[in-house]
Amino acid sequence: MTHPTEIDGRYVAPSGTRFAIVAARFNHFVVDRLVEGAVDGFRRHGVEGDQVDLVKVPGAWELPLVCDRLLRGGKYGAVLALGAVIRGSTPHFDYVAGQAASGLMGSMVGSGVPLIFGVLTTDTIEQAIERAGTKAGNKGWAAPRSALEMVDLPATPPRGALTLAIIRQARQPAPQPHHQLHDPCAT
Repeated sequence: MTHPTEIDGRYVAPSGTRFAIVAARFNHFVVDRLVEGAVDGFRRHGVEGDQVDLVKVPGAWELPLVCDRLLRGGKYGAVLALGAVIRGSTPHFDYVAGQAASGLMGSMVGSGVPLIFGVLTTDTIEQAIERAGTKAGNKGWAAPRSALEMVDLPATPPRGALTLAIIRQARQPAPQPHHQLHDPCAT
């Protein structure tokens, strides 16, 4: 059996690639740690500080608008959206978290530029703090790895790679059952 062509991105920034981090100021005691982690993650993967711009917005609700502008501006290879939405005793969390995620996804798909979702959505402040650098690691540090991998992936698969894989798979005979059941009603 042949295997499909596998295409992976590497954790390296193509020469001249710029990145943006868009960070919410709301819940800054968590988001500031995510930003620190993201900057460190870029640095440890060879991205210089002058290749990264940091843009601050009031909260997670505003992330989609600013990220969309940056994605469509053509200046950045990828954009990281960082924020923290913590559930409270009202349904506010559901509106903000859901609409921020939906807006960010729409911006990424519409622009064709990678947008990395680094918005924590937690039930408690403790969970948010854990994900911003304590027990659960720093989710901000992980975001640059995703950005680097996405930027390095080719926009289209190598010529014929996907087509060839589909043709090869189509040529494979259909799997046969290991045993045939006897149908007593068959003539």
